[in-house]
Parts: sequence; structure tokens; C-alpha cells
Amino acid sequence: MYNVDTSLIKIITDHYYVQRPTIVSKISHNGRTFYNKFERVDEPLNRMVMNKHADKEIVVAHDLINRFNKVENIVFDYNGRNPERFWHRAQLLLRDEGFLNFTAYETKTPGHLHLYIHKGHTTLQEAYQLGRLLSTKLATKLPREWRMFPTNELPREYNILILPYKLYAKERGTSWSRHM
Repeated sequence: MYNVDTSLIKIITDHYYVQRPTIVSKISHNGRTFYNKFERVDEPLNRMVMNKHADKEIVVAHDLINRFNKVENIVFDYNGRNPERFWHRAQLLLRDEGFLNFTAYETKTPGHLHLYIHKGHTTLQEAYQLGRLLSTKLATKLPREWRMFPTNELPREYNILILPYKLYAKERGTSWSRHM
């Protein structure tokens, strides 16, 4: 049973992606060739699909960009060796930048995190700029062991993330939290 609280991150549920064992499509982007193993399914992402994902029968990914080119979340995909240190530094940075709502989830690989920053309806270009800015600021404090999503360095079909497996930590700020 899929019991991860995904209501915190406002997942786009009008479609989803399923990982296939073979290459689904070949994509050229900025002079590079990408081989996509995720197939888009134009059906609603419901609990039955999420349960299959939780049972590891299939691998399901969700889109970060909706059909109106708006973004709800900016995501750090952390693939380093020290998630506790990353979480601590990232939450300090995000609070300092004025972000009070963010959530970290564990991925299938132990120690890897997806840190969702809840931004709300943001244009795609603004999300790209904000992601680069936050990544650059965090890189001054930590070795760069993450990728930012959404990104314009990858094709549109690659701005997806696999559904989280477990909640790592969440931060729900209040007006007085900045003064602590």
C-alpha cells in the first residue's frame, strides 16, 4: 500500500510515466542524444498505480511541469553520501532565502533524497532561474552532489521524477521561524 504523503508536493496526476525494460524513444536535445526508458501514460495517476509502485511491481514517475508550462515544485535530486548534512545545509539555506515549505523524500537507493521546494504556480523560465540560483548558493557550502529539476539542460521528457518511497523530513514554517 502506498502510504507516502504526496499531498505535500502537489503531484501532477493527469498523466504519469512508467519505466520500460527497453528504450521507448530517442531524443535529440542541445546536440546530445538521450535514450528514454519512460513511457508516458495518458491516464490519471491513481492509488492503484501508486500501490503497484510501492510494491515494486512497476516504476512510476511523475511530471514536474504541467500542460500550461507551470511548475509547482523545484527539486534537488541529491545523490551523495551524506544526506543528513545535505538536509541540514539545505534547510538552513532555504529558510534564509524565505522558503518555509519543503519536504525531503527517500528514493529507492539508500541515502539518496528528493528535496521538493514548494513554490506554487511558477513559470518554467522562473523555475529554471530559481533552481540555478539555489543550486549555486548551496554549492558554496557543500560539494555538488545533486541535480536540479526542472532543468533546461535536459529534454522536457526528462524533467520527471520517480515517485518517492518514504518521507525523510518535512519543514512547514511559520512566521516566527525566521527569528529562531
